Amino acid sequence: MTHAPTAPADGTFSDNLWADIAQIRAAIDDLPFVRELAAGTLERDRFDYYMAQDALYLFDYGRALAACASQSNCSDDLVFWATAARESIIVERALHESHVGDLSAASPSPTCTAYTSYLRSLATSGCYPVLAAGVLPCFWIYKDVGDRLLETAGDLSDHPYADWISTYADEEFAASTRTAIAIIDRLAQENSEQVRTRMREAFRQASQFEWMFWDAAHRMQAWPVG
Repeated sequence: MTHAPTAPADGTFSDNLWADIAQIRAAIDDLPFVRELAAGTLERDRFDYYMAQDALYLFDYGRALAACASQSNCSDDLVFWATAARESIIVERALHESHVGDLSAASPSPTCTAYTSYLRSLATSGCYPVLAAGVLPCFWIYKDVGDRLLETAGDLSDHPYADWISTYADEEFAASTRTAIAIIDRLAQENSEQVRTRMREAFRQASQFEWMFWDAAHRMQAWPVG
């Protein structure tokens, strides 16, 4: 199903993408996990579950970013995506290890498996603009949520999850998000309406997975059998 853009006709492609997921973004803000995280009342076991799943997710997300680098024919894009792939593993690993420690006992949840499988499917399709649109929500939605978490939480000096909130609300991450958005806008201009339609679908589907990921963390989702 193709969703029509809801932004003004003179908006950028990314403006339209962002407006198209307004309902998803509102639903993310209303998730118990996000609200309790901001308030600092989230139970530690739920947060630890989330961090383990996020670490598992990022292994495959890093591969998707690396695929963006390999499929791009623009040197600036290649450098950006390759750097982002490295950061998703190196920088995030330190944060996850401080909360999770040994990941050997963790296994991907159904939602984590579905999300990473979807990203792998975009990578193997060989359409760089569509893959790039699919990896964008992890940048943009996390930046958006991080900004509001920081605003809601206020002084982080005594907040139990200050390091996580600070990571996703800092200027370096914001700059990376802006670069990713600019790449998407350029790719949309360079490609056909058919490709732009697929880009919109990939962005929206990945955004839905972002909601599912936080929802699964609060429920500490397990496989239904075995």
